[in-house]
Amino acid sequence: MELIINGKSHQIDVESSMPLLWVLRDELDMTGTKYGCGVASCGTCTVMLDGVATKTCTLPVSAVEGKEIKTIEGVATEGQLSEVQKAWIEHQVPQCGYCQSGMIVAAEALLDANPAPTDEDINGAINNICRCGTYQRIRAAIHTAAKWRAEKTNLAG
Repeated sequence: MELIINGKSHQIDVESSMPLLWVLRDELDMTGTKYGCGVASCGTCTVMLDGVATKTCTLPVSAVEGKEIKTIEGVATEGQLSEVQKAWIEHQVPQCGYCQSGMIVAAEALLDANPAPTDEDINGAINNICRCGTYQRIRAAIHTAAKWRAEKTNLAG
């Protein structure tokens, strides 16, 4: 089976029912995507599938063949942090940090779909669980990243 992950092709030979999370972590050694709850509730295992934030701990790998998969390892480009990653640092979002890879990927997907989200948009789209409760900082970081993305677009346009 061929998977396209972060723009690169990967040939894998696994059971079609194996969850994508375990393919990423155990077969491809991409350990940025984390295991949290195992029932697709917490969002720690979030990646983007064709641009949509998707939980992977229960998603069979057979369901993602032919889709573009983006993991936390693919968020930074050419060694440069994304606006979301920079905003995460600026707002000191992480405490324990365990949920952050899934949270950042979910924020990236949100801003790709909605470049200027309101607090309500963020609350509706980011359903990942942060056990440390840094939701206020997460919202602030998403607003900052949205502002920086808009400024970058205006400069480029």
